[in-house]
Amino acid sequence: MIYFGQKKMTKKQAIQLFQERKVRTIWDDQEEKWYFSIVDVVSVLTDSDYQTARKYWKVLKGRLSKEGNETVTNCHQLKLRAADGKMRLTDVADTEQLFRPNKT
Repeated sequence: MIYFGQKKMTKKQAIQLFQERKVRTIWDDQEEKWYFSIVDVVSVLTDSDYQTARKYWKVLKGRLSKEGNETVTNCHQLKLRAADGKMRLTDVADTEQLFRPNKT
């Protein structure tokens, strides 16, 4: 069990804060690692809103895919809670993928 503020949260899903911005995460029990929403990370890094970050990731993902980039090829989609409360498939990356985006 982890704690988010005063609220208990399961290890399965949590919201991490980075510079006071939300980044959705999910824990994979089989691989024993955290996955982070790529769009949320892009939003934090570019200091942009969700829609702008989403468009940025879509264009970048297309370009990287054309180049044969392994990060995009190995990109997982997992269900994370969206702003409307629904569980939606979201591109996610683990810490290794996030810190080595130029690997081809």
